Amino acid sequence: MKQNITISMDKELIQKARVLAAKKSTSISRLLSEELSGIITRNENYERARTKALAELKAGYHLGGLPATREALHER
Repeated sequence: MKQNITISMDKELIQKARVLAAKKSTSISRLLSEELSGIITRNENYERARTKALAELKAGYHLGGLPATREALHER
């Protein structure tokens, strides 16, 4: 479902957006929509990766082998 919104931008930015949209044979609306969609997708991917990484850190990593004894650690 599409919905219209009103935004305020600098006139120079609007003019540059018009030129860019024309070069890409699209509208400013579609140009902004695609960019915003990309930003949201990247943010969602980042949050998902962050949550996964934090969960893995919390669980810890098994590095293999047996834990060292106190005596072995303090040998000189």
